Amino acid sequence: MERKVNLKDVARDADVSLSTASHALNGTAPLTIEVRERVLDSAKRLGYLDRRRKKATIATLRVLLLAIPDDAAPESDLNLVSWTILNGLRRECERRGIRIVPFVSTGRRIDGAQVRQIALSERADGIVVLNDDQPELIRSLASPDMPVVIVNGEDPAMLVDTVTPENRFGARLGIEHLLALGHRRILHLTWKGRTTIQRRYDGFSDAYFAAQLPVPDGMIVEAEGYEPRHGEAAINALLDRDPTMKGATAVFCAADNLALGCLKALADRDIRVPEAISVLGFDDIVPGEFSRPPLSTVSVPTDRLGAAALALIEQRLIANDPQRPAHRLELGCHLVLRGSIAAPRS
Repeated sequence: MERKVNLKDVARDADVSLSTASHALNGTAPLTIEVRERVLDSAKRLGYLDRRRKKATIATLRVLLLAIPDDAAPESDLNLVSWTILNGLRRECERRGIRIVPFVSTGRRIDGAQVRQIALSERADGIVVLNDDQPELIRSLASPDMPVVIVNGEDPAMLVDTVTPENRFGARLGIEHLLALGHRRILHLTWKGRTTIQRRYDGFSDAYFAAQLPVPDGMIVEAEGYEPRHGEAAINALLDRDPTMKGATAVFCAADNLALGCLKALADRDIRVPEAISVLGFDDIVPGEFSRPPLSTVSVPTDRLGAAALALIEQRLIANDPQRPAHRLELGCHLVLRGSIAAPRS
């Protein structure tokens, strides 16, 4: 009877210690990419990898293609959410010894055919796409041969795995707090973003329904974009038309960037926050801590999204099941109260 290959055989073949082989196969310690690939190559060649895969006890992700749109690539105060996600993913890949192959689109739309071609040429084990969930992109990438995870996006067709904050629940949580304080006419400052931003409006409405209150009519204000200047311009335009801001006692902003612009517009008009009106953001970016007043917000676990995406890819690699259904993973949010919210004036 042929003897089964064990971990000692893999370590000997890869010329590493037993503990190093164990860490490489289980992703439990930081190793160089060269050492981890050498151990995994030995495990695969000796047949140890397939046996452990069937037992779902091995981490098989070695090379990751990371596709991002060009507007998420430059590090700036305007895309702190994207950079927090990217830094969290990078740290987790370094910890596990996973090599990242970056691909930055030449426009705001990622070319799926180009991504797949690079993934194959680099022998990537999986693909992570950040901030782009266009249906045509997802259709071009969906394949049982290559795990794909959309991070900070949704796939209503459920063709690929996705990881996103629980945008709807987070927005509902924030609005429920405002309603509990006595606010009823809450203005929602948003923009025509992707589905993830629309979910924040859904949560806005959910909170009213849960409280058995009617959603106030005409309280949606759309900015041209998500930058602070867009929020500032939208609030200034509203104040020019209606100094009462439609009778709002609070503003719920679909992003902290919009909230920072809102705070500036209100300050320039000597409208005090939170005495005259409350302001709530969403994302919990660092500048919100230092605004005047400090911004209350819905905190999103942006630094955890990358690790969650890697886990989904590894689960799919281990399962080795072409019929495995797509998974949608949503990470919970929580409310951070600072100085920009108070009960409405009587």
